[in-house]
Amino acid sequence: MTEENIHDTIPDTNTLHNVEDEEDFATLFEKSGTASKRLEPGQKVSARIVSISGDFAFIDLGGKSEGVINLNEFLKEDGTYSVSEGDTIEAFFVAFSDGLKRFTSRTKGYSTVDLQGIRNAYEANLPVNGKVTSELKGGFEVHVGKIRCFCPFSHIDLKGERKSELYINQTFPFKVLEYKENGRNVILSRRVLLEEEQEERLKKFKESLQVGMEVTGKVRAIQKFGAFVDLGGIDGLIPSSELSWNRAEKAESLLSQGQEVTVRIIAIDWARNRLTLSIKSMQPDPYTSAAEKYPIDSMVKGTVVRLESFGAFVNLEPGIDGLIPVSKFGTGRRIKHPKEVVEVGQFVEARIIDVNAANRKITLSMEQKINLEEIQLPAVSDIVQGTVERVIPAGLFLKIGDYLTGFIPNSEMGTPRGTNHNRMFPPGTIFQAIVIEVDKNRKKVTLSRNKVDEKIEEDTYNSYRDSVKKEERATGGLGSLGDLLREKWGSL
Repeated sequence: MTEENIHDTIPDTNTLHNVEDEEDFATLFEKSGTASKRLEPGQKVSARIVSISGDFAFIDLGGKSEGVINLNEFLKEDGTYSVSEGDTIEAFFVAFSDGLKRFTSRTKGYSTVDLQGIRNAYEANLPVNGKVTSELKGGFEVHVGKIRCFCPFSHIDLKGERKSELYINQTFPFKVLEYKENGRNVILSRRVLLEEEQEERLKKFKESLQVGMEVTGKVRAIQKFGAFVDLGGIDGLIPSSELSWNRAEKAESLLSQGQEVTVRIIAIDWARNRLTLSIKSMQPDPYTSAAEKYPIDSMVKGTVVRLESFGAFVNLEPGIDGLIPVSKFGTGRRIKHPKEVVEVGQFVEARIIDVNAANRKITLSMEQKINLEEIQLPAVSDIVQGTVERVIPAGLFLKIGDYLTGFIPNSEMGTPRGTNHNRMFPPGTIFQAIVIEVDKNRKKVTLSRNKVDEKIEEDTYNSYRDSVKKEERATGGLGSLGDLLREKWGSL
């Protein structure tokens, strides 16, 4: 190892000495209590009362540092104090004056009687207690101790009231908005404190709200899409669909502005500042008894309330609509839209064919009920004519007459493999098919389209053959030659 490398490995004694000095100094500084951060006006601390002497309570700030709070802040009506030595309290730093770190425990209004105290409160962002003494141009005169201050009309409360009788000779906490001209111009605001209180109250209120909770409020406004309810500083919306189980009900017919209502919270979205409420969810769900009230095959009456391409909705009672599918109108023909048969507002009678309470669906039919035993089934090899009802991947359903539907598998369609039957044979297409299978127990018929031509040719040939045989029997079996011979020999 070279001499240069040896010197590189030997620590610098000066460096060691400096590091040790820094560590010792930091330790001593922390132990002395002077390492604590500098207190800022308005800073909140939690401290223990170490002694009570004269007009002050002394609090421990750590180390050898203490602060003082005026004992009058803890004075009770009976003349005793609400604190004693050893109690831990929360306090706010006001200012350093006369060699003392002064604190206050009051957040509603810091009591001060001199100009310096107002300035301290201004710098510490703490409220002061002031008495409204008279009305001035543009606002009110307020005395904080013996100091005359000014509060504009717009800052006396949240609404900016100008009714002097509400405020004169009343004492309120105020926020010092401005401190100018060495205290000759002090502007106060009560509204700022009220807004802070309101915001804090709303924050706590928001934290308490949960989905499913029932709350009471007042209707603030009614709109076409629902009603806004004031829950105490927070607005919630009752959508039209959540006003009642009866969809036909309008907000203006159920509620009035200023009305007190109890609602249930069904959705909370504070990111978008939205609160969704419901009156409907607090009422019994009519679908809970729908299965018992509307048995299958029972007849019901109702009013058509909505038309869609797939069917018509009929209102049976508040909260319950039944659907008549477009194929269940019993017209005996295919219709493209329910408006061909019914219209909104029309009173109709229908039959219950299905009730699904879990999915809130009731299916109706205006078709005449048919006894399946009375349906006449075609025989195997019969040729029938029908109308395409619907196409599925496995084949095609062909409606035969009014009450029977047959199925044609793809293999019996007589089309190349992969043909788009839905495009080639859209619903409503009419063609012939031959019956290849009949299930009498299940009332099902299987058809074939590719054997129709073959069957027609066979039937045509058989019909021709039968007519020839009949003619031969009538002429003795000799045909036209026999006729000629009979005519010839008959003349002899």
